[in-house]
Amino acid sequence: MSTVLVVEDSITQREMISTLLKGSGLTVAVASDGVEALERIQEHCPDLVVLDIVMPRMNGYEVCRRLKADPKTQNLPVVMCSSKGEEFDRYWGMKQGADAYIAKPFQPTELVGTVKQLLRG
Repeated sequence: MSTVLVVEDSITQREMISTLLKGSGLTVAVASDGVEALERIQEHCPDLVVLDIVMPRMNGYEVCRRLKADPKTQNLPVVMCSSKGEEFDRYWGMKQGADAYIAKPFQPTELVGTVKQLLRG
């Protein structure tokens, strides 16, 4: 069973995304900001990361850059999931190395479908 790390500072959003992913048969771990996310990934590398952008301590762009720059995590799929939904935000997220970008509010099927597709590789 695949493990997804959900990195989201909003408790409500974190719970909603976690519930959605668990409901589709995935194991979910959570982190509330970028620093905690990097610690969790070093402890136990997940199969995929769902990453918010606007967070305290370290934003999602920086987390993504660090993951993609590290040989141990460079192939870890990253789905950016953010309320920053402008075309430039999407472009910038992909430029940081994200494998997919989903704007909030999103359709549950869009998130689950994207995650499952990336896990299949």
